[in-house]
Amino acid sequence: MDWKALVKNVAPTIGAALGGPAAGTAVKFLADKYLGDPEADEKDLAELVLNSSPEQLAELRKLDNEFRVQMRQLDIDVFALAVDDRKDARGMAAKTSLMPQIILSCLFISGYFGLIWALFSGEVVMTPEIEKTSTLMLGVITGAIPMILQFWFGSSQGSKDKTAQMAAQKPG
Repeated sequence: MDWKALVKNVAPTIGAALGGPAAGTAVKFLADKYLGDPEADEKDLAELVLNSSPEQLAELRKLDNEFRVQMRQLDIDVFALAVDDRKDARGMAAKTSLMPQIILSCLFISGYFGLIWALFSGEVVMTPEIEKTSTLMLGVITGAIPMILQFWFGSSQGSKDKTAQMAAQKPG
């Protein structure tokens, strides 16, 4: 399982920061507050998050509120940063040929569903030696699918922001 996806489910503000340009700030915050080691890196955090007890995940949820307040004090909206980051990627793609993005997206998604088919059809048998690593890799690949879809179709946060802007611009 992807540790960042787990964080995003439990602590959405920190999760949004981890997926955008404020990732370094979120990692440092988690290393200090959740792990208790300001020098810890992503690998250390991943190990702790993936092996967290329900009580530790509840603590992570509490830390999300603290992180949100800290970001608000710094006048940083991590959700807007994440949306802007994706918007920049789409803007760059609009100015250049989309062919590389199209090819990579198609290859990735085709490969993903081919792998899923192979696993569930019995074409590929996972031995105990590779099962743990294969499961981890499948989780990471599965976590990338929403990123591809968000690139092409936008995110729900972006849709909410756009709806709010349109409502604010309505006369009357």
